[in-house]
Amino acid sequence: MEGISNIGALAQFRNKKKWVAKDGGNGMGQFVDGPRGEDVVLKIPVGTVIHMGNSQREIIKPKERILIAHGGKGGRGNFHFRGPVNTSPKEFELGEAGEEFTVRLELKLIADVGLIGLPNVGKSSLLNELTRANSKVANYRFTTLEPNLGAYYGGIIIADIPGLIEGASSGKGLGIKFLRHIERTRVLFHCISADSPHPEKDYEIVRAELRNFNEKLLEKPEYVLITRSDLRKPENFDRKALSISIYDPKTLKEIEKILQKL
Repeated sequence: MEGISNIGALAQFRNKKKWVAKDGGNGMGQFVDGPRGEDVVLKIPVGTVIHMGNSQREIIKPKERILIAHGGKGGRGNFHFRGPVNTSPKEFELGEAGEEFTVRLELKLIADVGLIGLPNVGKSSLLNELTRANSKVANYRFTTLEPNLGAYYGGIIIADIPGLIEGASSGKGLGIKFLRHIERTRVLFHCISADSPHPEKDYEIVRAELRNFNEKLLEKPEYVLITRSDLRKPENFDRKALSISIYDPKTLKEIEKILQKL
C-alpha cells in the first residue's frame, strides 16, 4: 500500500473488497524461470492505519509504502534440474500462490489545526474563509457528515471536524467516527456560537466528550473562538476567548496571527 494526499482514496474500497495479485508463473524450457507475480499497489490516504489481526501499521507520509502480502514466486525452469545423467530435463516447478491477508483500514486525519465544537457553530464557514476549501455550508440541525480539509498559506492543514454532540464518546450520533480524527491535530480551535444561550455549557459538553474519549486530547493547545460575533456578544462566558466574524476581516487577522506561529 502507498500513501497519497487524497483523502477520497478510500472510496475505491467501498464496493470492491477483494484485491488479488497474480500468482507466480510456471517454470519453462530453454533456461527460462517462471516470472514472479506482479505487484498490486493500492493507494490509501496519509494517516490510514492498517489493521492486520492483532498488529497494525500506519502510513504517515505521501509515497510511503508498506508491504502487506508477498506476491507469488515464479517456478524454476528446466535448467535447474539438469544433471550428469539428465542432460535434457523436462521437469519444471509450478508458480507459487501469493500470500493472503484480511485487513481493516481506519483513516485518522493528520492536520495541524482541528476545528471543534457543537453542530452549527460556523466551523465550515470559518474553514472556507481561511482556506477557500469550498465546504458545503448550511444550517444543519445535527452536523456535517464528513470532515473537510483546507490548506492555509504556508501548507498549514486545517480540518473541520464534524460537530460533536453530548454522548458522542459513547457512540451517540456520529460519535467515535470523528472523535478519533482529533487525535492527529496539533492545535484545537474550539468554536462557540455567539448566539448560544448557554456558551459555558456548550464548551463543557465538547470538553467532556474529549475527556471521555481520550484524556490526552485535553492536553492539546486550545484557542476558544466566539464565532458570529457580528450577531451579539455571548453572556455568562468568562473564559479567555477570541471573538470573530467571517464578515469582519480584522477579527480574522487575529486567527491568522495564530496560524502563522504554528
